[in-house]
Amino acid sequence: MEALTLALWQTPYFPTVAEALQRLDETAALARAQGADLLVTTEMALTGYAIGPERAAALAEPADGPMARAVARTARSHRIAIAYGYPEQHPDGGRPFNATQCIAANGHRIGHHRKTHLFGDMDRAQFSAGDVTSRPFTWRGWRLGLLICYDVEFPGTVRALAQHGLDALLVPTANMREFDEVPLQMVPDRARDNGIFVAYANACGREPGLRYGGLSTVAAPDGGCLARAGRSAGLLVATLPPRVQK
Repeated sequence: MEALTLALWQTPYFPTVAEALQRLDETAALARAQGADLLVTTEMALTGYAIGPERAAALAEPADGPMARAVARTARSHRIAIAYGYPEQHPDGGRPFNATQCIAANGHRIGHHRKTHLFGDMDRAQFSAGDVTSRPFTWRGWRLGLLICYDVEFPGTVRALAQHGLDALLVPTANMREFDEVPLQMVPDRARDNGIFVAYANACGREPGLRYGGLSTVAAPDGGCLARAGRSAGLLVATLPPRVQK
């Protein structure tokens, strides 16, 4: 097990998927140049979050769809793993899932999660809730897990992942300024309570009716803050030291 360097992309949302993918490619190159092994984006990074039920349904794709293939090309091109948020098409024709997946530097899909705790009327109008407990995956000797935004606020959800030998939790997020206590207090608490690293990649800027809070955070297993962003767009880079194997 070697140290793992993460880059958290704190960004506003972009008007089109094509622009989001182009900016993701540019950001992946920058993250790799800064030594990052894995880039973590925001919740619904490729489409925007507050886009309405019709647009969410129209943009939804399967886990191996065109957006995933584009992200895989970026991962291979820049030799960096990418955990990103996107709307996943429902196999039974229902509302799409608010999903995230991790693609390794070789372009292979290695981790996936559907948001299980939908927040407020907007989330519930746009998405179906996932009903499968997320499971960790192993990459470069690290046991990594995925949750999305509101999921991390539930201690039992994080605990269920941690009980599978989790080392670090990656959390794409679209959290509003009204809820700064999540990155400032809850994320460090979840890290300390479970003895894991937690990387919380939040959006910034605005969408209709929403103002995102930024403050992307990487918390250590003792609850300390390894790195925290401000309110503006940028790349937050932090190196996780190897865990002591028991």
